[in-house]
Amino acid sequence: MLTPDDLLVTLGELQSEFADALRRADPDLPVPSCDDWSVGDLADHLAGIHHWAAAMARDVDEEPLPVPLDLVATYEAQAAELRETLTALGPDATGRILSGLTEDGLGPVSFWFRRQVHETLVHLWDIRMALELPAPEATAELWADTVDEVLTVMYPRQIALKRTRKVVTRIELVATDADRTWVIGAPNAVQKVAVSGVARDLALLLWGRTSPRTAGLTVTGDAEALDVALERAIVP
Repeated sequence: MLTPDDLLVTLGELQSEFADALRRADPDLPVPSCDDWSVGDLADHLAGIHHWAAAMARDVDEEPLPVPLDLVATYEAQAAELRETLTALGPDATGRILSGLTEDGLGPVSFWFRRQVHETLVHLWDIRMALELPAPEATAELWADTVDEVLTVMYPRQIALKRTRKVVTRIELVATDADRTWVIGAPNAVQKVAVSGVARDLALLLWGRTSPRTAGLTVTGDAEALDVALERAIVP
């Protein structure tokens, strides 16, 4: 189990890697995994998300960010703001979390320790792929936790906000390198499918970065039903 201390250290490492990749990239370079975004768009997004998450954790309204004059400096400033906020508050403080998860919108700040690690990890993968660099060297445990967050937090939230409907196919996901298995969908569904592979590939599949065929995953059962399920908005 990843502790808040583990997550805070990991967040700093991932942010540093993102900034390093950003220094190497042309801001106009396309990021194929993010629709029509460029590297500049991706950097603006992640800097803004860090800034917004810090405000959410403090339970205050977000202040608008100035137009960035330097992508790297702006990103590093917002990355630092987030880390400093989480460090100062600690995981047991209460702040705002994502809508659709609680009735009053409040929850433990530990939520943001985890959420921002996964946000940064996926976008680090995005920028590294745009630069034709190897995937981030994250542990199987961290990628498995990315899968777990999608299935236990993001997907239920999407349902609660009526952004998607429940998956009716029974889908079993097996992370072969992390000894973890998840099941979503109706337990007694007629349509059943199992997807197995390394945790990273499962996480990227759920975040819409890859398909079952391009990710090197093994699919057993109703592959067409899996495709239909993945077309649903299971993540924001």
